Amino acid sequence: MGVALQASDEQVKLWNGAAGRAWVETRELLEGMFRPLEELLVEAVSDAAASRVLDIGCGTGATTFAVARVLGGRQGHCTGIDISEPMIAAGRARAEREGRPVSFICADAQTYPFAPASFDMIISRLGVMFFADPVQAFANLRRAARPGAALRFIAWRGAAENPFMTTAEQAAKPLLPDLPARRPDAPGQFGFADRKRVETILEHSGWYAIAIEPVDVALRFPASELTRYVSWLGPVGTMLQAMEEPRRTQVIETVRGAFDRYIHGNDIRFTAACWMVAARAPAATTHG
Repeated sequence: MGVALQASDEQVKLWNGAAGRAWVETRELLEGMFRPLEELLVEAVSDAAASRVLDIGCGTGATTFAVARVLGGRQGHCTGIDISEPMIAAGRARAEREGRPVSFICADAQTYPFAPASFDMIISRLGVMFFADPVQAFANLRRAARPGAALRFIAWRGAAENPFMTTAEQAAKPLLPDLPARRPDAPGQFGFADRKRVETILEHSGWYAIAIEPVDVALRFPASELTRYVSWLGPVGTMLQAMEEPRRTQVIETVRGAFDRYIHGNDIRFTAACWMVAARAPAATTHG
């Protein structure tokens, strides 16, 4: 399959390798865990008059399909785009099974040649923090948006406000000295932590009516899935995929114990500290 990709080599390798495989392997866990965030975007689409929606960084398509259910009654369509071939393949397989009004593109949304003014709403659930050049990316998306189209996306705030997301790394660090350090200024999970930076990116890429609001959302998944979560996901999970026994088991057991404070009965519970971002494309199309 030909794939139009211009993302950084690091991101392409990650999401078409270990991280992409992990998200496909754990997609039911992740879909359940992130459903409250998905519901915020579905509500935004429901309240809008949109009929053609673009889902950025769609992964295996959970939000794409949820939005498509709303759009089906409007004779609408939702398109998902992601750089990960494994995740897009999973989304396409589900689309064949369910027959929903969805389609998927395996490409980098930063440079993909979308038809101009082809979407009346653009959304993303935690999928826009990975662009090599975010100003270029959002300018490309703005050109794909119809005049006055709505942009709605959810992005993580900072690591300090999301301790659950770095628990595994903190616990594993003594055992994994080669664990890569997070760089807040680089593409990645917390790349949009700085509110002013996000606002500047959108302004410089031609969006207006920008509103950035903090949202704290309660998330959960079954405690019985904790070992799978630790074994597959995040920087530690990526390293564990290539690790041999008995070291692998040692790391998993150490990391599992660090999550004890998040166990409540049969669930793992934590708060996702995010930004809910809204903006609009200009009423008159800009071709810059």
